Amino acid sequence: MTEFAVLKFNLRWLVHLGGPGLILIGIVDQSFVPLPGSLDFATIVLTAGNPKWWPYYWFMATAAALLGAWITYRISRKGGQEALEKRLPHSKVEKLVKGFEKGGFWALFIGALLPPPLPMVPLVVGAGALQYPRRKFLLALGSGRVLRYGIIVWLAQHYGRHIIRVLRQNEILVIVSFVIFSVGAALIGWLWTRHQKRKEVAQRGAPEQAAA
Repeated sequence: MTEFAVLKFNLRWLVHLGGPGLILIGIVDQSFVPLPGSLDFATIVLTAGNPKWWPYYWFMATAAALLGAWITYRISRKGGQEALEKRLPHSKVEKLVKGFEKGGFWALFIGALLPPPLPMVPLVVGAGALQYPRRKFLLALGSGRVLRYGIIVWLAQHYGRHIIRVLRQNEILVIVSFVIFSVGAALIGWLWTRHQKRKEVAQRGAPEQAAA
């Protein structure tokens, strides 16, 4: 089986799996391996294929995003700020701390509302590690996700036929482009974080060498 055939098979598998597939994607995307846009793409495909089911996919996509984020929040909450500093550069941690002190609710809400490539996972990790209140976290994230996926399913419902036609005519191109975008965005985020950490280590070492 070629790589293209595998991609096509996975898309068909996702469509047949339906709502539960969105839950799986949400858990993976928000918890373990961030793939920007994966849940959005899956929601569009499913809603476009079954426009009458749009309330169901709206609910499942929102629930998927919240469940995945809640898992990450709980894990980060146990690890505390020390775990956050291991995962993110010190400068990024300082920005998160200041951001949550000034307007943590709106940071989460806007982050949940805006589309990729805005990275949402660092905000979720920061909320947990900084012990941001659970109720405010769920309210901010939930409000943003409800609006975001409401817009997505509305567009998919009204332009579903056109979306399905484009997917069928350019199935391989669409899937490959999506995979490249998702993996590329995740890789760029990882490389940037690694670069920032190395930069901070070098800056800390410079004063020590000068003093010696």
